[in-house]
Amino acid sequence: MSTLISKIEEEQTSAPLWRRIFGTERFLTWAVAGSAVLLLATILLSILDSRLITGAPAWVKPMKFAISTILYAGTLAWMLSFVTGHPRLVRWIGGLTALGFLVELVGISIQAARGVRSHFNVGTLFDGAIFSLMGTFVMVIWVMNIVTAVLLMRQKMDNQPLAWALRLGLLVTAVGSILGFLMTMPTPGQLAAMQAGEVVSIVGAHSVGVADGGAGLPFVGWSTAGGDIRVAHFVGLHALQIIPLLGIFVNRRFRQRLSDGRRTALVFVGGLGYLGLVLLLLWQALRAQPLIAPDALTLAALAGLVAVVSVAGTAVFIKK
Repeated sequence: MSTLISKIEEEQTSAPLWRRIFGTERFLTWAVAGSAVLLLATILLSILDSRLITGAPAWVKPMKFAISTILYAGTLAWMLSFVTGHPRLVRWIGGLTALGFLVELVGISIQAARGVRSHFNVGTLFDGAIFSLMGTFVMVIWVMNIVTAVLLMRQKMDNQPLAWALRLGLLVTAVGSILGFLMTMPTPGQLAAMQAGEVVSIVGAHSVGVADGGAGLPFVGWSTAGGDIRVAHFVGLHALQIIPLLGIFVNRRFRQRLSDGRRTALVFVGGLGYLGLVLLLLWQALRAQPLIAPDALTLAALAGLVAVVSVAGTAVFIKK
């Protein structure tokens, strides 16, 4: 078993890793390559174009989404490389996911070029159509995430710590992704305006307790004056990378010391702890509290989460 795990782990490094990412599904490969080109273009455009949209440089949003697409599509391709016996379904997952990202990136870039918001913008029929279309294809990406999780649940893998790291990464990412739809709900002010018969051009917000576009952290723009749902959304989405990395680390660091079952238990502890962090960040945001200014209750909840994860992780080590 130790020899088998060593062989599997070797496939996660250097050249084999790149072959898994770029040789699994061509549409995801194109998504990574196209997003890299867009990233370079938005860096150049940010230098040349000084316009602001909701207080941020116009091309920062497509830049951030290009980075996110590179990470997501590349990681999903790597995960799909572990699926055997379903080549057609893998192609559909890759193709529909890539199409979803294409629609989203094109929509965001068009709106950036026009100098208007891409998200929550329903000011014109065109703006509303773009926002609606992007939301529809985000759901397509989400469904493909779930289908991948189901395939990996059914896939037999000898390396159980890595197998469960992949599955938990996808499932926590699904939670983080769906949190984005909380931002599409009308704010109390928008809802009151609509009930009063007023025409509103913006429906939804990522900030809680303050208007979008105020003081925020550099580059990411997360509000420093109120809550921001994007924090939990971001952390949840990157479970796709963090939890599998945890599985690889646990295998590499504790292979000789812990059994396969105990290493799998460590992955579960870490994965569920990560989910707890996502939910904690969402709770903090919904209470209109900035990420960088947690109150005593938030800090107490964080301390409790850390304590539970630490105790559970220690129990795995000391169990006879």
